Amino acid sequence: MASAVPVINDITYENLLEDPYPSFRRIQDTAPAVFVKAANLTLVTRFEDIARIERDPVGYSADNPTSLVNQIMGPTFMRKDGAEHAVGRKAIEPSFRASTIKEHWAPHFSGICKNLIDSFIEAGQADLFPALAAPMASLSLMQMIGFEDVSWETLALWSQSLIDGAGNYSRDSEIERKAMAAGKGVDEAIEAVLDYHRSHANPSILSSMVHADPPMPIEEIRANIKVIIGGGLNEPRDAILTLTLGLLMEPMQKATVLANPELWPTALEEAVRWISPIGMYPRRVTRPTELSGVALSEGTQIGLCVGAANRDERRFVDPDRFDIFRPKQSHLAFGAGPHFCAGAWISRQLVGKLVVPAVFERLRNLRLSDHAPPTIRGWVFRGPISLPVLWDV
Repeated sequence: MASAVPVINDITYENLLEDPYPSFRRIQDTAPAVFVKAANLTLVTRFEDIARIERDPVGYSADNPTSLVNQIMGPTFMRKDGAEHAVGRKAIEPSFRASTIKEHWAPHFSGICKNLIDSFIEAGQADLFPALAAPMASLSLMQMIGFEDVSWETLALWSQSLIDGAGNYSRDSEIERKAMAAGKGVDEAIEAVLDYHRSHANPSILSSMVHADPPMPIEEIRANIKVIIGGGLNEPRDAILTLTLGLLMEPMQKATVLANPELWPTALEEAVRWISPIGMYPRRVTRPTELSGVALSEGTQIGLCVGAANRDERRFVDPDRFDIFRPKQSHLAFGAGPHFCAGAWISRQLVGKLVVPAVFERLRNLRLSDHAPPTIRGWVFRGPISLPVLWDV
């Protein structure tokens, strides 16, 4: 007979934000699904259980009208299943084609990266979060969406406010207020350029949406652009910093990658396994079911903690260590199944082939600062929020 979902009351929300991995390990050792009071959510943390769930979108649905993503952003295709999900995904597909990435977006990304590094290279020191990663991700995404007259700082603020709202499981009213204000700003930015994209077909995401067959309705455009701003900015931003940090912490691995550039893709995959930028996303149980011996009732809201699964000792040896030499195994940092991240190939191109290689090529003898350690934070979304470094001028 299946057992009831156990409850953990003494994990605090701050525990999860500061360093979730001890809590994740405790949850993994407790049961396949555990209700964590601080998150107000039943968390699934084991790799095989999450993989199983992602193979069953009928029993574990992304379509959840009560989800925070829907409340903050509207009805996005990321929170739909089946045909509705496929239609929304197809509408943005032209902007994410391999040929479009290589021929159109990559040159833009390279130019942005060069200009940003040029702006601080003579200083010999910087915090790479505000100096490089945040503006790089923001400016790149702005071009891909097709926005005009929006500063990178504004887009970054909208992104952070939206993802804070989508992860606001503590129900903080100020976080909700900021998220709703960001959503209003996004709607206004869309309205300012939509007529242009309707009359000038181009590789941007907004153009793909309005020229889809049939064109995406305006309510869906607004919601989907918001979810793209949320995940599409923080994921490459945090991956840039995580990959850089991992290599700076492991000099032998750094030397190996720099001597063998073909290893950059491997290094990126290990970085997003080690610290997964999108650490948790929700699903809804659609029928009474059993997950590895635990009974889940219909309507149960569950959180798939891929950040925990990617450090599951049942699958990965010494999982807390960044190690590009570990045996090749798939991870869940980009999700799985029908909801596999639409921007995964953009992230792989921007982070693993352009930005981080350029950082190590241009900033000679790059090293961590002696005076300020890096700071990493978050659990629903996790990454370095400060990465002070030095280099030789």
